[in-house]
Amino acid sequence: MIFDEISGFAAVLPSMRPLIGLDLGTKTIGVAASDGLLSTASSVETIKRQKFTSDAARVLELAEMRDAAGVVLGLPRNMDGSEGPRAQSTRAFARNLANLTELPITFWDERLSTVAAERALLEADLTRKRRSEVIDAVAAAYILQGALDRLRHLKDQPS
Repeated sequence: MIFDEISGFAAVLPSMRPLIGLDLGTKTIGVAASDGLLSTASSVETIKRQKFTSDAARVLELAEMRDAAGVVLGLPRNMDGSEGPRAQSTRAFARNLANLTELPITFWDERLSTVAAERALLEADLTRKRRSEVIDAVAAAYILQGALDRLRHLKDQPS
């Protein structure tokens, strides 16, 4: 099931189970996971893209290993908020993934997540080679952390 709004996604999540966050690139998929309290996102790995079936199998394997409750996909909007070809590709990935799993899927605006991840890695003084190896997983953690922060805010609001 795909949710365009995170509030609908939040309504179906069981408690005390982590989420998986994805940063879809053309060559790689950055993967992050949260803790069960949905407070912190951490980088997990970077998947080298091959074809959808093997990419999705690895994503679902990671989700199963962590007993994940749902998937948050970074949605690459343009700076004006519109959606271009990359956003359409992300939505297609979500539709295809939804055919393979019962896990709820939602989107999170990923504008500037890679920039923030790159800045953090530069501050950590990683070599260029090491940054290129981990940038997508770190960007996925930024995307997932944004969604976690929003979920926490929704939970704190009175019904």
